[in-house]
Amino acid sequence: MTFKDFNLKQPIQQAIDEAGFTEPSPVQKEAIPLILAGNDIIAQAQTGTGKTAAFGLPMLNMMTGDGSVEGLIIVPTRELAMQVSDEIYRFGKTSGLRTATVYGGTSYDKQIERIKQASVVVATPGRLQDLLQGGRIKLSPKFVVLDEADEMLDMGFLDEITAIFEYIKNEDRQTLMFSATMPPQIRKLAEKILKDPKTVAITKGESTNTLISQHYYVVEEHERDDALVRLIDYKNPTKCIIFCRMKKEVDRLASHLTSQGFKVSVLHGDMEQRQREVAIRGFKSGTVDIFVATDVAARGLDVNDVSHVFNYHMPFDSESYVHRIGRTGRGGKSGEAITLVSPNEIRTIKRIEKDVGTKMVTQSIPSRSEVQSSKQDELIAQIAATQITEHAIEIVKTLQHEIDIVAIAHMLASMMLEKQEIKGKEKIGFRAEDVERLLQKAMAGRDDRNRRNRSGGRGRPSFNRSGGGRDNDRKRDDRPRGDRNQRSSSKPRTAGGGKPPRKDYSL
Repeated sequence: MTFKDFNLKQPIQQAIDEAGFTEPSPVQKEAIPLILAGNDIIAQAQTGTGKTAAFGLPMLNMMTGDGSVEGLIIVPTRELAMQVSDEIYRFGKTSGLRTATVYGGTSYDKQIERIKQASVVVATPGRLQDLLQGGRIKLSPKFVVLDEADEMLDMGFLDEITAIFEYIKNEDRQTLMFSATMPPQIRKLAEKILKDPKTVAITKGESTNTLISQHYYVVEEHERDDALVRLIDYKNPTKCIIFCRMKKEVDRLASHLTSQGFKVSVLHGDMEQRQREVAIRGFKSGTVDIFVATDVAARGLDVNDVSHVFNYHMPFDSESYVHRIGRTGRGGKSGEAITLVSPNEIRTIKRIEKDVGTKMVTQSIPSRSEVQSSKQDELIAQIAATQITEHAIEIVKTLQHEIDIVAIAHMLASMMLEKQEIKGKEKIGFRAEDVERLLQKAMAGRDDRNRRNRSGGRGRPSFNRSGGGRDNDRKRDDRPRGDRNQRSSSKPRTAGGGKPPRKDYSL
């Protein structure tokens, strides 16, 4: 199946072709025909599975461009608002459809002016509610999309969402809800705002992009920095994102990579909005090659030429893993996801594989000599493919008066090799065969504990000294408040059992 099978309008199909999209993803195959048929839908699918195009393409296809705001898309964060807005603009520009992005921290007047000229508004709940309640704008859209609905619930925006729908007067609207999970509160909200919705559910096996190869490397805790640099040298990514758990880890790792000669930028919750925009713009434009970020970037960061995603540490849960690796393998291109784990975290790999229905392959980190040999092969190929210029000929002629031509070639090769010197110790991490033995031992230990539990034996408590492993996944989340964007499997606790306090995301 291709996008042409949807029979979209020529300007929309032109935008799809220009974006290089050919075959729709599973959620697009199921959702687009239902939306084109006029149905409300509730779709359960992970980030990175092509949800924006799944609702954006059919919505834009049915718009008339009558000068009003025909589409409203509500998203949880500023970063996602910017990314979705960029994607909608890319698909709608050939049809003359304009977008406006609405979030906190920017001028009300400028945003209102843009809304007046837009066909589609992409907004975060806090600022949108302020504009509607204050009477600054009135909206009667034909299409309303709730993207990442469960994330908005986790961030405490359920009341804002409910209030927003009180101000949307168009009872004939088509409402589309997309969510990675479907907790009871989201289902209750769906019953209130959707009319006879059709359901789209992407299974775990379909939730991860088949164009993404997934590998993990087992290293000692103190080897993480060296392992990461070695893999970047070996993989030679065009653009890559490195995910860390904490903001202080992002800053420290970025400083380390910069000292190694890499062009690096960062993204985390302590940055001002303008700093975030500059960082994302620099990464998209190619000013920097490496983006070091917390999970705040996992949702909505859409850069089509990210070749690699590195997990410096294991994410806190399986859904965060899917969100992270979904930053590569986009737009029909292949990608690679690489995870560094300690020996005590091997069981967590198996849990994630089971949760997301995928298989991660263990590999050995290349030795220094192997990487050096690979770099030399690349250099030879580069030299052989280089065109000789007149300026180069003049330089060689000048040198020939004092130096033999063979010596000149040796000196130039030495100069180029010096720039490609591979640092660090010869061997890093565990070999693949050693990992297999560690895995067998870990799984055998789990089976022993299960047998003791079934037989009523108390068994030994499981302690994890290095901070990894399945037992540690259940420990208290002591990340900085701004980085707790991962979804929790338990409900937020409150002092009196009421509504959880709204987190300050400055929307």
